[in-house]
Amino acid sequence: MRSEEVNGILVAAHDLKAPLAVMRQLALALDLADDQPTRQRIQSQLVSVSERAMHQVNDLAKIARLEDGLFEMEPISVRNLCDEVARELHPLFHYKNRRLDLSYSNRSRLAIANHDLLHSVVYNFCTNAIHYSNQDTASRLSVIDFQDKIRVSVRDFGPALPSKIWRQLRQGTFRTPTSIAMRPGSSGLGLYISSEFARHMRAQLGVIRHRDGTSFFIDLPVSTQTSLFI
Repeated sequence: MRSEEVNGILVAAHDLKAPLAVMRQLALALDLADDQPTRQRIQSQLVSVSERAMHQVNDLAKIARLEDGLFEMEPISVRNLCDEVARELHPLFHYKNRRLDLSYSNRSRLAIANHDLLHSVVYNFCTNAIHYSNQDTASRLSVIDFQDKIRVSVRDFGPALPSKIWRQLRQGTFRTPTSIAMRPGSSGLGLYISSEFARHMRAQLGVIRHRDGTSFFIDLPVSTQTSLFI
């Protein structure tokens, strides 16, 4: 087995182990909680952490089945999908005392994508961003027209992404889970999952490095189909 594959397995194991450790700590804290509000808060955290862990496990299972023809492309309302992700993650951002701002300026409303795979990509971008924002620097989920594509991006205010990973994403050669030492809150596994899903959808995954943070984006082909329900 190549060293890259071994490192990828270790990164995946670490990212999957982390929420289990958090859940163990929360379970122990729940036993010690002596008032109902505290117990409810801890129970809410347990649900949130477990849902995120199951989300990642489900995504890994999807990667193994990408070539089975189960994830067909279709016209997707990108704004509606981003609204779904924002609603799903609102309790987590609220609990962490963080904010996710939404900004939609795209004139092309439909993209060619798979709903489940694109949902996971945007979800992973947002859960990474939560580590790198505060009340003064909210994360931002944006949808814009970019050249002949629809670009969905998530802006955070964390450390810059290492040049090696930045180049791999630009060149489409990011093929194994990779530890991101400069961004300890980021999930190398989540970025790998997003990269694989983008490749399957024939979309372009990329990164913009700012002086005060990073934007992760996915560029999607525009659908020429129109809809009355967006």
